[in-house]
Amino acid sequence: MADDSPSSLRAPQPTELSPRTRRILEGPVAPTLLRLALPNLGEAAARIAFVSFDAVFVGWLGTDALAGVSLAFPIFLLMQMTSASGVGAGVNGSIARAMGAGHPDEAAAIAFHAILLALLFGGGFGLLMLACGPWLYAAMGASGGGLAAAVTYSAIVFGGVVAVWLMNLMANVVRGTGNMLVPASAIIAGEAVHLALSPLLILGLGPVPSLGVAGAGIAVVASYATGALVLAGHLLAGRGEIRLQPCRPRARHFAAILGVGVPAGLNVVQAQATMILATGFAAAFGTTALAGYGAAARLDLLQIPLTFAMGSAVIAMVATAIGAGRHDRARRIAWTGAGIGFAIGLVFAAVALGAPGTWMGFFSTDTATVAEGAAYLQRAGLAYPVLGIGFGLFFSLLGLGRATASFFAGTARLAVIAAGGWTVVHWLAGGLPMLATVAVAAALAFTAAMLVVAATTRELRG
Repeated sequence: MADDSPSSLRAPQPTELSPRTRRILEGPVAPTLLRLALPNLGEAAARIAFVSFDAVFVGWLGTDALAGVSLAFPIFLLMQMTSASGVGAGVNGSIARAMGAGHPDEAAAIAFHAILLALLFGGGFGLLMLACGPWLYAAMGASGGGLAAAVTYSAIVFGGVVAVWLMNLMANVVRGTGNMLVPASAIIAGEAVHLALSPLLILGLGPVPSLGVAGAGIAVVASYATGALVLAGHLLAGRGEIRLQPCRPRARHFAAILGVGVPAGLNVVQAQATMILATGFAAAFGTTALAGYGAAARLDLLQIPLTFAMGSAVIAMVATAIGAGRHDRARRIAWTGAGIGFAIGLVFAAVALGAPGTWMGFFSTDTATVAEGAAYLQRAGLAYPVLGIGFGLFFSLLGLGRATASFFAGTARLAVIAAGGWTVVHWLAGGLPMLATVAVAAALAFTAAMLVVAATTRELRG
């Protein structure tokens, strides 16, 4: 019988490590991190295309459709991010630690358990949203055509959300081995399907009827199913460091994933709850403000895929270093990642502050909608570099297996949005610019708390 005790995971000799793992442990930190993250830029571009063009295509249908999808979309992103950088981070980190310790068989077993969790969580959350979605969107302030659009879009994307969980957890399995190219390729292939199907199904062409927001939802599900099939083929064929195959379920493998995945998932829930709350506050200002906020907030959301492109590499490198007992290297990787996150935020701040009207023009030709969104961006853009630092440290903590401490940073951000947004709507009777000021204050609170966490985390102190 195999020894399941932690002491059985002995520290391997360097000869036991794969060439890919050796490069992660021995290469210069910044060049190695950037090289690993490079394929993820293609993935980030695909996710940016998804976030941007989905709104563009839906915007062709009018303000009601854009407003309705703007309500459902943040909740769908909750599933996307919970699976990708929540539970998925637990998968990535646990597999990377096993590979760093020289145990590819352990990593393969964890991979199979990740598939089981994808089926469980995807099915459970899908059923929950199918039952509660209509009530939730009405509670958030939707009515009439906007509510009908939200319910239609939501029923389709959450009906197929298992595909989202399968694709994201399998992508993190492969990332945990240090291979970023295959997951990026799978996600790019899925986005190609999305871009091809969206205009066809939304607007109709030839024998294909116009399905409106329903067509947008079908295209989303098809894109994730495509990525899941590509990744399943790679893992089942054993083309990488590990081969996916059934094994006896073990509590310790679930614990390896969920010990990080659950608190990381709660952090993601906090982040998306922040977005959902802000969307609800924007809805209080009317349909035009909601449509403007929904389009403007797409720029907020685009920072996440680019930061994740760097962050998934940070998780893999930090966890591999920890598995090999290289705490000094893990610390250098963590602070390098925070610096890169800051640089990414500067790019988005330049767009928000320098060309807000141009950005809004991609999504709407309605003058009032463009003006509302531009006014929001001119203040909210100040938060992007600050958030970049906080996000960079967040991914490092996931690699360390210490996601719980960062929960308090997310709590601070959520509290500022909740209290500040309520004050703007119910006391000050403000508009989107005031809501943007609250968003900046929330970002400052989040990153300040993350810096405190980093300063009190042994592996990150110099």
